[in-house]
Amino acid sequence: MDMTQDLEHRTADERAADLAKALPAQIARAQALSGYAALSGVDAASVTTMADLAKLPVLRKSELVSAQSTTPPLGGLAGPVSGFSHVFQSPGPIYEPGNIDGDWFRLGRFLKAAGIGCGDVVQNCFGYHLTPAGMMFESGARAVGATVLPAGTGQTELQARAAKDVGSTAYAGTPDYLKVILEKADEMGLELAIKKAAVSGGALFPSLRQYYADRGIACTQCYATADLGLIAYESEAMEGMIVDEGVIVEIVTPGTGDPVAEGEVGEVVVTTLNPDYPLIRFATGDMSAILAGQSPCGRTNMRIKGWMGRADQTTKIKGMFVRPEQVAQLVGSHDAIDRARIVATRNGEMDEMIVKIETGLCDPEAFQDAIVAALKLKGQVELVAPGELPRDGIVIEDIRKYD
Repeated sequence: MDMTQDLEHRTADERAADLAKALPAQIARAQALSGYAALSGVDAASVTTMADLAKLPVLRKSELVSAQSTTPPLGGLAGPVSGFSHVFQSPGPIYEPGNIDGDWFRLGRFLKAAGIGCGDVVQNCFGYHLTPAGMMFESGARAVGATVLPAGTGQTELQARAAKDVGSTAYAGTPDYLKVILEKADEMGLELAIKKAAVSGGALFPSLRQYYADRGIACTQCYATADLGLIAYESEAMEGMIVDEGVIVEIVTPGTGDPVAEGEVGEVVVTTLNPDYPLIRFATGDMSAILAGQSPCGRTNMRIKGWMGRADQTTKIKGMFVRPEQVAQLVGSHDAIDRARIVATRNGEMDEMIVKIETGLCDPEAFQDAIVAALKLKGQVELVAPGELPRDGIVIEDIRKYD
């Protein structure tokens, strides 16, 4: 994907003219794939504007799971897996294709905006096992000429030592893990050279960003997903997130697909212009709002306010999604669990998960294995008597503050 300033600094008329060419071609590519039966009656040549796009059906993640189970592994929404360098797995399970070369996920645009480039050593602390985040940021770093230390997750003492020995100048990972590395380095008496941080996969709280700033680290964030790659990113202006040039973003009323007015909160729906994986009006389940005007940095594309919660109760905790169906799986996996409720909270600058369980048992440890098996995370267990959890339909409650 081209990262030149020509794309980022187009006028509104230039961007609309380019969209009028790119959108019909992308709709036609989707129609050529077996998984897009819903677009079979659409005249691709007539879909040239955002208003035309808004008339097309929304593709939801549940449909992706269903399509992939019927037509494995990619649901007929992409060509054969032999055309890709990687196939990843996300909870569902959902399989996503990807390529390591050519900045296929377009993360290079974000890293460039974060000031990362030739001469930088990026300590990439995103996961590499099955999930795409590690490869997404690695291909972006390679695209901007940086060197990558593929650190992955965990082993904090080794991370701190490697950062010192290799001379890492930039960090890529979830917002809170860099703080863990820095504190470990302090304990070990190591002075690290990290001055830039490119983060995603969780909320960047103002207090945490200030903590990094106080240590001389400029921290910026992006919004990206396994399915879509880069969606939007902060620049040095840090005024909202600028929509990437390789996607079209709509903010719609959840459940309807109808665009909302500028400034109103709604669900993020994304259409990719990636010819290899033409997702059309893909509903992310995330909430955001369009920010009026243009970024002071000079980039001219639409801005969004960033992540503002989920359209459903799915919540990201410690960089991992926890979904209502996983809570149902937990309840069904143990005879002693009557009901369960997940509470996402904070302990200092770290995410914390509390698992409230209605049960007649008195030993919280009796449920730990079932929690990890269903939720893929460890949590603090609180036992309550049968009938004490609210009957309000909420199974995942996020009480973290985002202001």
